[in-house]
Amino acid sequence: MSTSASPTGHSPAAPIGDIATGGTVTDRLVEANHQYAEGFTDPGMDARPVLHVAVVACMDARLDLHDALGLELGDCHTIRNAGGVVTDDVIRSLTISQRALGTQSVVLVHHTNCGLESLTEDFRHEIELEVGQRPAWAVEAFRDVDQDVRQSMQRVRTSPFLLHTDDVRGFVFDVTTGLLREIDPA
Repeated sequence: MSTSASPTGHSPAAPIGDIATGGTVTDRLVEANHQYAEGFTDPGMDARPVLHVAVVACMDARLDLHDALGLELGDCHTIRNAGGVVTDDVIRSLTISQRALGTQSVVLVHHTNCGLESLTEDFRHEIELEVGQRPAWAVEAFRDVDQDVRQSMQRVRTSPFLLHTDDVRGFVFDVTTGLLREIDPA
């Protein structure tokens, strides 16, 4: 069976035509996993990232972090959420990553043309009107991606739970060029 490379350079697990038609997207993903597992061998890796780095990034589907950063399986911990914002749950994950699994560096990756730039905290109010309950979480919307990266870096650097806050760097990934632009924390 022949496969063609995706726009990111990865070959899909199987051509779309080979995956069972019908059903849901999740059904297609499960079928792709079965095909993947047929050739899978245990890489024998530890849960500790080889490069001792945790990457916090936006969940945007246009970000292929491993390719964009030249990472291989096992190199890093990857923590993703809407906006790549450092929230309490990100601090929880970073704390576990550092204290239990040995990471020492934190890389933050936001990106251009982020969906959070078009939302406001009114989003929570709209949800409350629809479902009758206000979400406990903040939207963390922003207008200035550089400033949001600075805020996220500051949240990491000032967290009392993290052991390693000296090597924290933030970047904006340009979704049209694929380049990272480093953000000065000042």
